[in-house]
Amino acid sequence: MQYFSAPTEGLFVTTPRLFPRIRNDMITSLAKPQKSHTGQEPGSQAVVKFGVIGYGYWGPNVVRNLNQLEEAKVLAVCDKSQQSRRRVQKAYPQLEVTSDPQELLSSTDIDAIAVVTPVWTHYELAKAALEHGKHIFVEKPFTSNTAQAEELIDLAAKKNLKIMVDHTFLFTGAVKKISQLLEEGTLGKLYYYDSTRVNLGLFQHDVNVIWDLAPHDLSIMDHLIHETPEAIVATGQTHLNGFEDVAFITLYFPDKIIAHLNVNWLSPVKVRTTLIGGEKKMLVWNDLEADEKIKVYDKGVHVTNREGLYNLLVNYRSGDMWAPQIEQVEALHRELAYFVDCIIKDKTPMNDGQAGLRVVKMLEAASESLRQRGALVYL
Repeated sequence: MQYFSAPTEGLFVTTPRLFPRIRNDMITSLAKPQKSHTGQEPGSQAVVKFGVIGYGYWGPNVVRNLNQLEEAKVLAVCDKSQQSRRRVQKAYPQLEVTSDPQELLSSTDIDAIAVVTPVWTHYELAKAALEHGKHIFVEKPFTSNTAQAEELIDLAAKKNLKIMVDHTFLFTGAVKKISQLLEEGTLGKLYYYDSTRVNLGLFQHDVNVIWDLAPHDLSIMDHLIHETPEAIVATGQTHLNGFEDVAFITLYFPDKIIAHLNVNWLSPVKVRTTLIGGEKKMLVWNDLEADEKIKVYDKGVHVTNREGLYNLLVNYRSGDMWAPQIEQVEALHRELAYFVDCIIKDKTPMNDGQAGLRVVKMLEAASESLRQRGALVYL
């Protein structure tokens, strides 16, 4: 995720060098009417050409997966760090490498920009990309606040451009299977979503643990529950660098659905476990398991008499456990293939700017509750 290794002055310095090597064999204009919106001649295979800004922790995975797609091609990578640029040149000597994002943003050879940088840079880079007519793929969380997200959504709509927010977990075999189980009614009426996402580090220097780890679960819940939370409570504490490194979030949804998240940079062990409880069945998702990531339990409670508190007859059901088969696929590869397909076929991604905005709204509410030491914040 590290993008800047130097001060941020000159983020958009204009330079005359605009990929002379690339321009010899790539299209030179996206405005000619006889070409598609990806710049392809009629009858040719559509290939979406990418520029990637940020080559720290996550950027190399984005570049690698884009290069594996038949309908995508990475033309250039930008990073402020000289060390990161050397890594790109060693791994992909055919790519243009620069420290100036303006070279990617202004190139008419590039159709889409992947913004894989710290969250505080997302808005400026994404806005510039959209203004230059580029589709954007933005690492989570989408923006630093809802106003920025709303502006980017409006700008993309005016220019008929696609936004995809990198909610990678939505494309895992596990989340696809959980979504299927919920849609089929296997769990019955949903009661709760309870997640523990803890590890030792990695400490961020620009956001707290909520903005770092919680977007994963918030995006998953937004995808699975199909309801907007009514209120959020968040508590946490700072111990080391001034940002909260331990936090607990509770979300209240309509129809008595409740969710709880435990996010922590100070755990001695790495845990990625989610419990989802329903009226009929319950499941445990352990993302660190190599094989049986999801286990569905035929366990539950059945109340047979509701006449008076002391007359309740509660039966506890304990049946079989089964582990459904999970499709083994690299989620980022599937996500980027989906993004390319949405661009070529002019489809709206499920993890579009609106999905990113919903997550940012929840993050803002959690931050407000945190500042008020656990006050209930309504959305």
